[in-house]
Amino acid sequence: MKPRLSHYAVREALRQIKDPVTGRNLEDGGFIRQLEIDRASVRVLVTLMGASPAAAEEVENQIRESLEKIEGVEEIRAEVRILPAQTGPELPQAGGPQVGSQAAPAWAGRIEEIRHVIAVASGKGGVGKSTVAANLAIALAGQGRSVGLLDADIYGPSQQMMMGGGQPLADESGKIYPVETDWGVKVISLGHIIEADQPVIWRGPLLMKALEQFFSDVVWGKLDELIVDLPPGTGDVAITLCQNVPMTGAVIVTTPQDVALIDARKGLAMFTKMDVPVLGIIENMSFYECPSCHHVEYIFGRGGGEKSAKELGVPYLGGVPIDPAIVSGGDAGKPIVVEKPDSAAAKAFEELASQIIQQIA
Repeated sequence: MKPRLSHYAVREALRQIKDPVTGRNLEDGGFIRQLEIDRASVRVLVTLMGASPAAAEEVENQIRESLEKIEGVEEIRAEVRILPAQTGPELPQAGGPQVGSQAAPAWAGRIEEIRHVIAVASGKGGVGKSTVAANLAIALAGQGRSVGLLDADIYGPSQQMMMGGGQPLADESGKIYPVETDWGVKVISLGHIIEADQPVIWRGPLLMKALEQFFSDVVWGKLDELIVDLPPGTGDVAITLCQNVPMTGAVIVTTPQDVALIDARKGLAMFTKMDVPVLGIIENMSFYECPSCHHVEYIFGRGGGEKSAKELGVPYLGGVPIDPAIVSGGDAGKPIVVEKPDSAAAKAFEELASQIIQQIA
């Protein structure tokens, strides 16, 4: 049996190739619009802004040469497209001017065509909130909805990786156009713009300015749902968004563990105080089913999410089982709803999407 083609090796090969205009590598710079790895075949689509035809051809040759060196690669389909040079979004920079006090920002400029804004939140980190947000967005799109996904986790953005990379564009007026995935979801994340290893060391006013631009300057177009991946906890970002954006509702992600459920209750209390309806609780990592003997093991406890929902008087939307493919799919930019649509986890996300549609109806 031939060895399985390494996703890591392919991405590392692309990381060695630089954009001739900015000098940033293709992988971390967000120039890869599409990457498909199927057994011994690799298909990669790269977009370069402002590059000459000769430079684009050279980058395409470098891609082929780098991929040919990887063990197991038999077929390579590489394409480099040139986009006109455009002005990038002017996000605030660390160390910039500080604002002592300011009025509440007018964030409604570009969201009047969005029917529902839904926050995906968690009381603590590590419960799989971003994974749930990504798969929910795709599941909603799969049910015929027009969906956007905004990564509001400014300090720890991850949707740029989970949703397959890409790079947002901007016009001369500074309006930002989100990345459009092959699965019908429009995505914007700070991770699309900054370097992967660049820390975000911003204080409150700069943070809020970035969030304001993601709402007022991003051209979302007409959407049925905009899923907002909030940072964990009940900090400034969540509170500010609730104060300035007309939220349809919030979804709380937790795990069966008691400590996670305690924090989930705090998050629910915050939304209640902010007059944002809680659409329900999702229990992630509910159980693990052995693929061989089908034995079910409740690794983190059993029934905690459903019990908390009942005690707090909010709907229990359902649970998502543990599946290693959820992690590998997120790392590879192919969430499990796309990569393994027949899996129990993918079907769970589809059912959760249906439950959310019913709640907002």
